[in-house]
Amino acid sequence: MNIPSELKYTKDHEWVKIDGDVATVGITDFAQSELGDIVYVEIETLDETLEAEEVFGTVEAVKTVSDLFMPLSGEIIEFNEGLEDEPEQVNTDPYGDGWMIKIKMSDPSQVDSLLSSEAYKEVIGA
Repeated sequence: MNIPSELKYTKDHEWVKIDGDVATVGITDFAQSELGDIVYVEIETLDETLEAEEVFGTVEAVKTVSDLFMPLSGEIIEFNEGLEDEPEQVNTDPYGDGWMIKIKMSDPSQVDSLLSSEAYKEVIGA
């Protein structure tokens, strides 16, 4: 199970990479393996400002559809359009080409409430 130590995590199995006031978000290796083959990623909230914990989109796998939750409050400034043609990138490279959105954070102090890689490992029992 790949859980990069430089990233932050949520209990909803999303990872967050902080770069200044922008956070890049995707789902974890654990989440993609639990979901199975991902066939569609839907993000209809581009250019919207959402609060932490609000749903920003869905990921559809062969067996199920799961909501995606905002890890931090802010404006969604970018969607990984590569996922429209190749949603399987979420399975093959969840921390790289499989990223989903970029958020311009409205409250960077919320980063402190995210999980470290060690805390996330405890959540999933790794």
